[in-house]
Amino acid sequence: MATGRAVRIGTGGVVAAAVLTAASFAPPATAGTDPGHPQTRAAMNAAVKDGVPGVAGQVKDGYSVWMGTSGVGDRRTGEPRSAVDRYRIGSMTKTFVATVLLQLESEGRLDLDDKVDTWLPGVVRGNGNDGRRITVRQLLNHTSGIPSYTADPEFLENGFTEKFLEHRYDTYTPEQLVAIAMRHEPLFEPGAAWSYSNTNYTLAGLIIAKVSGRSYEDEIKRRIIQPLGLYATSVPRTASSLPEPGSRAYSKLSLAPKPTDPVHDVTELNPSAAGSAGAMISDSGDLNRFYSALLGGKLLPAAQLKEMKTTVPVSGAGLITGYGLGLMKFEPSCGTSLWGHGGNIQGSASQAVTSSDGKHAFAFNFNGDWAGNSQAVIEAEYCPK
Repeated sequence: MATGRAVRIGTGGVVAAAVLTAASFAPPATAGTDPGHPQTRAAMNAAVKDGVPGVAGQVKDGYSVWMGTSGVGDRRTGEPRSAVDRYRIGSMTKTFVATVLLQLESEGRLDLDDKVDTWLPGVVRGNGNDGRRITVRQLLNHTSGIPSYTADPEFLENGFTEKFLEHRYDTYTPEQLVAIAMRHEPLFEPGAAWSYSNTNYTLAGLIIAKVSGRSYEDEIKRRIIQPLGLYATSVPRTASSLPEPGSRAYSKLSLAPKPTDPVHDVTELNPSAAGSAGAMISDSGDLNRFYSALLGGKLLPAAQLKEMKTTVPVSGAGLITGYGLGLMKFEPSCGTSLWGHGGNIQGSASQAVTSSDGKHAFAFNFNGDWAGNSQAVIEAEYCPK
């Protein structure tokens, strides 16, 4: 996994990098609704100059809220981004899924060291994959060695090249996604290394259903969305539209995008290809509320929050230095520690981070998936020069 300038960890764990030289088509940027956060506004503007159609975000710092935007939400009409846009949050879904599993653990309904096969007998099997040797914990911190279904060549081609336009409304079941992963050999022995795999969280969603008797979608709604009043947050199953208010989402649909590649509107898609690894929709305000509540101890008992924040090292990922249980640890240059997650899906690249006490939260979205330096935006907010 790598992050940084024009580097993407997609919903599929697909990493693609490109240095874009094309000038932005966007109008002059107007980030911020007040004169505060000048470095953050400048970093948002820089992302638009780098080629992102638009960026929108919110900062929650104590009792104050700052909203910032830059660029356009619709390339056809020139309508600007809105700080209250709803957008696809991709792999941030993983933090919600991990939170539900940790709540179930706190209730004594499962153990993180249960084998996957205890709950999903025979599901992880084939080509050396064996759920009898992999724990739930190893799913959540990506040390299982299970290959990501999104690295499968056919899935890659259908989802992340121009073939997406033919397959954008395809429906996948979780079992089908796991079966795609089982075509391939494990990446390593369970627990021997770290590798980001969306299959891990497809399995985690299935385990939630087996333990609770309800789908992961229903459990997230019941346990997180409704108690926190996250009115802009939803867990779609196969619905392809993006709720209003929202901007259009754009992609070059290339694994190695170039400045001359055409830009496609990919706003509509069937999110079942992402499922419990990355299907959710939210806005920046709701994401700040969620991560603040999580790090502030309002969603998990202290023991489970400690487990969530127990990380394995991640190298070569810029500000990201560790991965816990559905939670990334960020370490900007000024020495502070942040917690959150990134989330990419076709046409959408997002980040949400918060301070260790949950008081200073920041979530933002690029409505293009091929450019922009998200880590520079985080640095600007938390380590202003």
